[in-house]
Parts: sequence; structure tokens; C-alpha cells
Amino acid sequence: MVMKIITNFARRIFSGMFKKKGEVKLGFYGPPNAGKTSLANRICQDFLGEDLGEVSKMPHETRHVQFKEKVLIEKDGKKIEFKLIDTPGIATKIDFEDFMKFGMNRKKAQERAKEATHGIIESIKWLDDMNAVIIVLDATANPYSQVNITIIGNLVARKIPVLIVGNKIDLRKADIKKIETAFPDYDVIGLSARTGKGMDEFYESLFKLVKRAK
Repeated sequence: MVMKIITNFARRIFSGMFKKKGEVKLGFYGPPNAGKTSLANRICQDFLGEDLGEVSKMPHETRHVQFKEKVLIEKDGKKIEFKLIDTPGIATKIDFEDFMKFGMNRKKAQERAKEATHGIIESIKWLDDMNAVIIVLDATANPYSQVNITIIGNLVARKIPVLIVGNKIDLRKADIKKIETAFPDYDVIGLSARTGKGMDEFYESLFKLVKRAK
């Protein structure tokens, strides 16, 4: 079923081309457990003093789109404001047995898998409203995946400005070069949402991204 969702995703590339002017909507997209919510929380903590959502080692912890209105970032004399939108992770396959590995019984795991599938559908629908997107990837994982290529390809086809973030650079297996090699035509920033490493460079790139979206 999820493969069908991804196929429908590809068919939607020409929809939503005419967006309303005004508030910049900044979406966080990527595969599960890459650190989208962790990065969103880091931004909200840095400038709002609060978190956006819960994080967990369990995949698909974020099962519904969550957002924060009017996020204002002021740094080095520059200022931007946007609506921050954190989306559920997109996957080509959801197996309820994966949730059972975290101690869930069969019924609960099946319910969780169903919620995760609906979360993917919701993420795709919200894409029509995005003015700019941050793709968050796990810098310790192989970037050459169907999910990553599909997400980025569709965003580019829609002419939505994209910034690729390689998260978890604090981990030994992190390799930003692999992400840069996989997507040489796009800006790639390495950071650790957990420790804050690389956030200054990220904010500089974020200013440029939002400016392109206006």
C-alpha cells in the first residue's frame, strides 16, 4: 500500500504550483528516525524556549503533521519568520512486526503501523502547501534510497527550494561526503540536532533558503 502512496506522490508533482503569497511555510521531510523532530525541537528551543514534539528511537514516533506558527529567528543582524511544519517520516514499507521489537503486542503494533501509513499520506498532502523544504537525512545511513530520491526528485520538479541536512554527525559512522556525492546539485549541511554541532552553519543556510522561498 505504501508503494502505491509513493507512486501517487510522483503523480502530484504538477499540483499545488500556485501557492498563496504571504507566510513562508517551511516543511521538514525525510525518512523515519533521521531526526526531523529533533532538529525542529532544536530550532524551537533556540528561539522559542520550547519543544515542538516528542522524539523516540521507535520509528514513526511522529504520526501526524505538527507545526509551530510564526517562528522568528534573529541572528547576526538578520531576521526571518516562518511556519515550521514537521511531517511524519516517509517510507516505502511499514511492517507492524517492526513495532513488536519495541515491546508492543500484535494488536497495538498493527494499530501503530496503520497510524504510520496515514501519517505518510498526510505528509504527502501537506507538500502542496510548502514554500521551502528541509530534507533531514541520517548521516550514518546510506543516502541512496528510493525514499530519499523520490522525495528530493518531486520537490525539485515542483521547484520548491530544498536544503539537505545530514543529521547525527556526532556519531562515529556519520559520513556527510556520501550525502554530498549522492546529491551533488543541492546544498548539504552536516549537523547534530542532539548536541547543536553545526547549527550556526545551518542557520546561515536557513536564511538563504527562506529568502529563496519568498
